[in-house]
Order: sequence, then structure tokens, then C-alpha cells
Amino acid sequence: MTNEKLIQKARQALENAYAPYSNFKVGAALLLKNGEVIIGANVENCAYGPTNCAERSALFAAYSQGFRKKDITKIAVITDTPIAASPCGTCRQVMSELLELDCPIVLANLANTDTKISDIKELLPYLFVPENLD
Repeated sequence: MTNEKLIQKARQALENAYAPYSNFKVGAALLLKNGEVIIGANVENCAYGPTNCAERSALFAAYSQGFRKKDITKIAVITDTPIAASPCGTCRQVMSELLELDCPIVLANLANTDTKISDIKELLPYLFVPENLD
């Protein structure tokens, strides 16, 4: 699947976002090796702490369905911003454990004026990994 098609799936996910407090809607789409796409949207809560980002929503949905990092080929994240927005620190940490470190992370904006392709090694240098707990 092309990056553009995966970004379109993320755009559809963004429409499901529940962001009444920040009005910052985010959509994410995971492409699995079997061709399936799992989407996620951010879901806010008035207490803020229980809020879940789109990236984590998609990843947690995939893992809940039995998929693992070896099954995920790339993720697209889209925001309604002038430039493509990077995942938050919490999402970066989750991605560092639930995605292969070289999994492409496609960042885009709704206006289709900015797209960046990265990976977790670039987005989270000096990452904290399970081996740090040994």
C-alpha cells in the first residue's frame, strides 16, 4: 500500500477523534503484513490523564487482536496542522516497544502540504527499552 493510501486511512480515522477539549484531532493507521489496516483516533477525557492518542489507540487495537511488531509494516499519523506533527513523547515510548525500530512512521497534515517519513530510532534517540530493566 502506498503512503498516500495509508495517509487516507489515517485521515478517515481522524474523523472519529473525540477531542472536545483540545480540538486537536489525530488519526493513525497501521499497515499489517497481511494487508489489513488498523486505525486509531485520539480520545480525550476531561481529566486529561485518561486521554489516549491515535497512535496508541491503533497500536493497542492491533495488539488486542493478537498482532505483534513483526506484523506491522508501517504507521501513518495525520493532524490538522500547518506542518506534519510528530508523535508525543508517550507515543514515542510506546512505539519503541511495540514497533520494530526501523518501522516507517509516515507523518502528514490534512492539507497534504507536508509529509515526513521517519522511524522510532530517529524520533526517540537514547530510547528506553525493556533491556534497560535487566
